[in-house]
Amino acid sequence: MRRSVTLTIVLAITGLLGGGLFRYIFNDPSEASVANYLRSCTHGVALALVMGSVHLYFSSRSSAWVRRWPFVVELLIRSITMAVVLAITAIAMEVILYDHRIEFGWIAGDFPKIMGFSLGLSVPFSTAYELTRMTGGRTLLHVLLGRYRRPIREQRVLLFLDLVGSTSLAEAMGELRVQELLTRFFFDIDEAIVSHGGEVHAYVGDEVIVTWPVNASPSSRRYLDCVFAIDDRLAELADDYRREFGTVPAFRAGMHAGTVVISECGDSRRQLAYFGDTVNVTARLQQHCKVVGRALLVSGELLRLLPEDANVIIEPLGATRLRGRAAPIEIFAVARREAATARRQASS
Repeated sequence: MRRSVTLTIVLAITGLLGGGLFRYIFNDPSEASVANYLRSCTHGVALALVMGSVHLYFSSRSSAWVRRWPFVVELLIRSITMAVVLAITAIAMEVILYDHRIEFGWIAGDFPKIMGFSLGLSVPFSTAYELTRMTGGRTLLHVLLGRYRRPIREQRVLLFLDLVGSTSLAEAMGELRVQELLTRFFFDIDEAIVSHGGEVHAYVGDEVIVTWPVNASPSSRRYLDCVFAIDDRLAELADDYRREFGTVPAFRAGMHAGTVVISECGDSRRQLAYFGDTVNVTARLQQHCKVVGRALLVSGELLRLLPEDANVIIEPLGATRLRGRAAPIEIFAVARREAATARRQASS
């Protein structure tokens, strides 16, 4: 929801400025009244919001039918759809704002300019939108500013979350079917991640890696609330998963906080890489969930960033020497009190 609101605001501002710029560049200076500028700005806002809606549709699960086609065909369908929708909106707004019928002079004169201007603006918008989806807003900004051209240390919270039983599911359902389940799983949990300030760093097999910067005033439950929101989202969609896949996905998660070294790596394909003990510990915590039979394990370092909350059950598991690490680490199992109560009632 937060991502949609932010996108709507950005589109509205872009459309407002674009409409005013169009009026200044293309229209007769003798018509440069406040009323006409307001009409042009409103026209621009409408076109920008419609353009954004088309992009949102083609990035949603509803447009999965398009992604089954080759990329060239998908691009053609998206381009034609964008052009048709923008044309209809431009004509409708002309009638509404200026209260007259569409005339040949406008079709031959202003209409091609409006379409060319709108489609031209959609190219940088589409590029920025897709880059943001690929890298995350904060990360994209830092990459553009060159922050990670050289290795840099940052304080980060990391979440490693993976699908339970993916190997057995692959044996029962087949690898292609499990990949469909994973694609759906990653799509469905994305809103919970974004709405709690997290950014997806990578998808690795059946695992997703999420990260947050540790702020100056770090006491926040958003890290835990993100995991709980993912759990709630899967519960909400349980019937859909049963109908489509015959099973409801479950996950195990490990969370840790500490210093991470971040740097751009590679040449032919550049990407951000995370290095350091914090990354290794988080991965081991997630793997340790299976050993102790818990869905969520956090480290003592992560726990110190969380405010006290009576609705959260924190179970100390003691200092544990994780695989591949000599020094032990304090581990805690975390669960919501209402969820634990519901499980006890269900088993009784």
